[in-house]
Amino acid sequence: MAFLRRVAHRHSKLGKNRKKKQIWRKPTGRDNKMREQRNGRPAIVKIGYKRKSEERNNFKVIMNLRDIQRLKKGERVVLGSVGKKKKIEFAKKLEEMKIEIVNLNPNKFLKHVKAQGSKTKKRLDSSGQKQKLTEKSKPEEKKK
Repeated sequence: MAFLRRVAHRHSKLGKNRKKKQIWRKPTGRDNKMREQRNGRPAIVKIGYKRKSEERNNFKVIMNLRDIQRLKKGERVVLGSVGKKKKIEFAKKLEEMKIEIVNLNPNKFLKHVKAQGSKTKKRLDSSGQKQKLTEKSKPEEKKK
């Protein structure tokens, strides 16, 4: 997508056959409708404005475990926007199935997660939940 200057269509010096002059300048006027992003005006350059990723069109997007179960061996997938817990599950599962993840390096990611986990020591019981300290689990103080 080519972002053109606001009045490029009016002035030949800014538009047609003048490639060096076809450069973007942000509209700054007080009453400028394009700066205010009103309907029917050309789009202005801003962060996040792009066409949908071409990668996502060519690959299957994974959002849950059911999507993983439908995959065949050797396919390439893109991880959707999921939280850290699901991302860890998906990385392990897809690594076992030998399926390539386009937007994530599972080995590097899992190694990083493991390193973070060893830094913060948490008491976990067998079910994987935080263990609450109770009267019995605390070391008993000697009473005099």
